[in-house]
Amino acid sequence: MEFGLFIPQGWRHDLVGIDPSDQWETMRSLARHADTALAGNGLPGDRPAFASVWVYDHFHPVPEPTTEATHEAWTLMAAFAASTERVRLGQMCTCMAYRNPAYLAKVAATVDAVSGGRTEMGIGAGWYEHEWRAYGYGFPGAGDRLKALDEGVQIMAQAWREGSATFSGEYYTVDGALCHPQPLQHGAGDDVGPSIPLWIAGGGEKRTLRTAAQYAQYTNFVGDPEEFAHKSAVLREHCADVGTDFDAITRSANYNVVIGEDEAEVADRLAWVEDHYRRVVPGSADGEIESWRNGPLVGTPEQIVERLTELRGLGMTYAITYFLDAAYDRSAMDLFTREVVPELQS
Repeated sequence: MEFGLFIPQGWRHDLVGIDPSDQWETMRSLARHADTALAGNGLPGDRPAFASVWVYDHFHPVPEPTTEATHEAWTLMAAFAASTERVRLGQMCTCMAYRNPAYLAKVAATVDAVSGGRTEMGIGAGWYEHEWRAYGYGFPGAGDRLKALDEGVQIMAQAWREGSATFSGEYYTVDGALCHPQPLQHGAGDDVGPSIPLWIAGGGEKRTLRTAAQYAQYTNFVGDPEEFAHKSAVLREHCADVGTDFDAITRSANYNVVIGEDEAEVADRLAWVEDHYRRVVPGSADGEIESWRNGPLVGTPEQIVERLTELRGLGMTYAITYFLDAAYDRSAMDLFTREVVPELQS
């Protein structure tokens, strides 16, 4: 199993109380920490703990819009590209409608060049209606958003592979859109040539998972065991229908992590989560607190290893982790790195 780490960027009210002039340094230092952190006790010969760092592609905070900062995803991608050396750089996930796909392909290829070939493209149809309307994108129905996702993915893949894209669709039209520099990375199999790995995010069974079956190297959908197994079965059916190799697609999920050395410490960390949300978003706190308490990765290291082992048995081989308190206190993240990651690494 591989592990990624979400870097606090404000979207989940995870930079509250940090002066705006200090927020970039907080994010940069966490990204650099992930870049160098070793699993286990950090002794010579230990493997890197995190394969990647991630941000969210959103403009307004959740669970409700506030005036707290939310730093823009692809700007952070470029900044992390220049300030890290090893970890791969992803967004979970870029909203297709927020940027023209040919432009987005160009942005991603540039970040790939700056990073030395470490860019991942997490892409999805988008969902945050308040944000869409506030920025003037309207809010098309789910079917239209998913069809636009499919068209956009085709344009990006063509731009990276061929250096230009020409496409006439229902939602996007480009005519000889050049993409140079091309990505430093190269695909495999039938996709040999410049390319950036595509993570198709979302569990929509009719369209999203079919798009994933056709184009993705990675998927990202719900992470509890029962739903993960169900979505995996649907993905397998789509792969059979479109003639792609189900086993060649890495299946990932995102996880809120609350970890403590013992049950008392877990309870203390959950109490911190509750206090945090009741202070910053009192009107929406109950739902957030309930979500955190019921997550699969809440517990002691032993309990979390057991749950991840079960998920690995279902085919979840890439866990992207999120620690609400990472900007303020790294002890939970370090406990996870020290006692959980070595037990699950391949």
